[in-house]
Amino acid sequence: MRNVIAVVTALFVAMIGLGAPALAADPAYKVLVFSKTAGFRHDAIPAGITALRGLATENGFTVDATEDAGAFTTANLAQYRAVVFLLTTGDVLNATQQTAFESYITGGGGYVGVHAAADTEYDWPFYGGLVGAYFASHPAIQQATVRVEDRTHPSTAHLPATWVRTDELYNYRTNPRSTAHVLATLDESTYSGGSMGADHPISWCKAYQGGRSWYTGLGHTSASYTEPNFRAHLYGGLRYAAGVVPGECGTTPTPTPTPTPSPGVVLLSSGRPVTTSSTENGAFVGNNAVDGNGGTRWSSAFSDPQWISVDLGSARQVSRVKLQWEAAYGRAYRIETSADGTTWTQAHATTAGDGGVDDVTFTATGARYVRVYGTQRATPYGYSLWELEVYGR
Repeated sequence: MRNVIAVVTALFVAMIGLGAPALAADPAYKVLVFSKTAGFRHDAIPAGITALRGLATENGFTVDATEDAGAFTTANLAQYRAVVFLLTTGDVLNATQQTAFESYITGGGGYVGVHAAADTEYDWPFYGGLVGAYFASHPAIQQATVRVEDRTHPSTAHLPATWVRTDELYNYRTNPRSTAHVLATLDESTYSGGSMGADHPISWCKAYQGGRSWYTGLGHTSASYTEPNFRAHLYGGLRYAAGVVPGECGTTPTPTPTPTPSPGVVLLSSGRPVTTSSTENGAFVGNNAVDGNGGTRWSSAFSDPQWISVDLGSARQVSRVKLQWEAAYGRAYRIETSADGTTWTQAHATTAGDGGVDDVTFTATGARYVRVYGTQRATPYGYSLWELEVYGR
């Protein structure tokens, strides 16, 4: 799947550069571009809006651009798949508007932060977590080497491993790597004025409290928005944030410690028979979720409820279930066990799933069948699992 995404993205980027029609895979959607400033104002704002409108025209989505914070109401935000904070600075939303935006994100909305979006809303903890890191300082505009860490994400799959470009290069108050999936870093040995050392993230993404966040620290100069590589970088991030293309952003590159299994606890589900409530199409069958391949997935129809069940072959003592979600995931779901595949007992439930990896342990229970039963999707798409792993004895 990763190779497919990379190839499709590369073809798509090539067509952007040639001015050819884009792939017609994405559903129609709307994006709000917000560029209000209460501090420094970037000259590149008009160029950024023009670029986003151009991408919209080329690729079949719609852009509404505004500097009116009054657009941040629950009813108005509901029409957008993503909100772009384009070169915003300072305190741009009041408390009521902040609450509406929080509800939008926790309801499955997408956020794109461009450059000075990290120089925005320093006193709003929710936003700080969403953007990933706040601006600290920057040297003069100069040429530097960007090193791409993730060559499969739609915002970076088209880029060379080393991307040389000229921009204003931010230093950040904290390193976002502990809470976000880093896509690209700056090589501080290639320019002057970097202050973060050998690990200097410049673009990252994350699943955040039910929504999706993508940020790039690039984009200070007006010229950036006419560069094919940067435009494709921005568009790939927007597609991820809008939830129309997958991106593995749910976990950080530093693995989260997983529970230490009790002696004798082993993976039980690998290659076992699977049944599902539905499949999106023939490429995303249920068996993909137990094949041990993190690049294949099960995806359901685009409705609630949906479920996937694995037959362990005999009664086992089940004590742990690990779910690796794709970009489409369950906000509310249950993990259930059964001796006969008919009568089910709840082992775990959540109504606040935020994608990524869910590693759930519970008191060992005897069961032959284990089921993940989703009752509320976090996106308009189906439930989508890279892997379903069941552990026990």
